[in-house]
Amino acid sequence: MSHNSQHFFPGAPHGVPPTYEMLKEEHEVAVLGAPQSSAPVTTTVINIRSETAVPDHIVWSLFNTIFMNWCCLGFVAFAYSVKSRDRKMVGDMIGAQTYASTAKCLNIWALVLGLLLTITFIIFLVTGSLMISQTISEIIKHYGGY
Repeated sequence: MSHNSQHFFPGAPHGVPPTYEMLKEEHEVAVLGAPQSSAPVTTTVINIRSETAVPDHIVWSLFNTIFMNWCCLGFVAFAYSVKSRDRKMVGDMIGAQTYASTAKCLNIWALVLGLLLTITFIIFLVTGSLMISQTISEIIKHYGGY
């Protein structure tokens, strides 16, 4: 290859061999062609927020309000979830995070307390029914069926 090959690339400075990027750029210009119009190019800028989404736990709070509402903790958690969603709509992410963390804490307590009280109620129901059936069978044995 002789030094005459540099004449094919008008953008390359004389005496310096062209780099890969320069060759690729010249090839793209040759394939695509030069711009046809001299009108200014318009661009559109879209701003995408990189902030993380603040969960408001509204579905969990609604579940606890309907099914696990012992001591009204589910309802209070639902109120805090709605407040968190309102703060998020206004754009106050710190306030939304504060209300969301309170709603999460109340939801955890409502769920744990609801499960414990439900299990305790089932245990009392089963043992009570067993005691009643045992008492009835003792009465039947003692009085001879009458």
